[in-house]
Amino acid sequence: MLLRILDRLEETLIATLIGGATLIIFLSVVLRYAAGFPLLYPIASRFDMGWAQELCIFMFIWMAKFGAAYGVRTGIHVGVDVLVKRLRPGRQKAVILFGLMCGVLFTAVIGTMGAKFVYGLMGTDQTTPDLEWPSWIVYLCIPLGSYLMCFRFVQVAVHFWRTGEVPHHDAGHVEGLEGQKLEMGSPS
Repeated sequence: MLLRILDRLEETLIATLIGGATLIIFLSVVLRYAAGFPLLYPIASRFDMGWAQELCIFMFIWMAKFGAAYGVRTGIHVGVDVLVKRLRPGRQKAVILFGLMCGVLFTAVIGTMGAKFVYGLMGTDQTTPDLEWPSWIVYLCIPLGSYLMCFRFVQVAVHFWRTGEVPHHDAGHVEGLEGQKLEMGSPS
């Protein structure tokens, strides 16, 4: 139950960040373009969107950190497994578990270093240039995203240990089209 809540929270956060950033960029471009027209200039000049680029950069950074954790959970990260597939099944399992544990260690180290960095920033008055937010809020995505990714590596490793399966993403699969086969040249 808690894992499903975490999964939905993760997906909602990623979708909200990318959707919000897209909307902000769109509005910023429309207002900048509208300011070039004499009739629309009075309206467009009322909206100062100088902060939009900075906010969108922050939103995309947060989305990337949490998106990486989502990628571990769903198996959409790119992996080179040509050599692993040539090994005997017992060795395959050991190599895959070793790789997953390396992911756990790496993300735990990055999360811990990020947490120390954020903790150090909290004692300063550093702010972002345009939004003037405390800098530690922006950098908080490093420990949060890294620890979530670490948790996802542990989750995948435990699942692999029990079942022998890692998450796999089928790029050709389209959700909602199960059971429907489309042939080339046949009417759809």
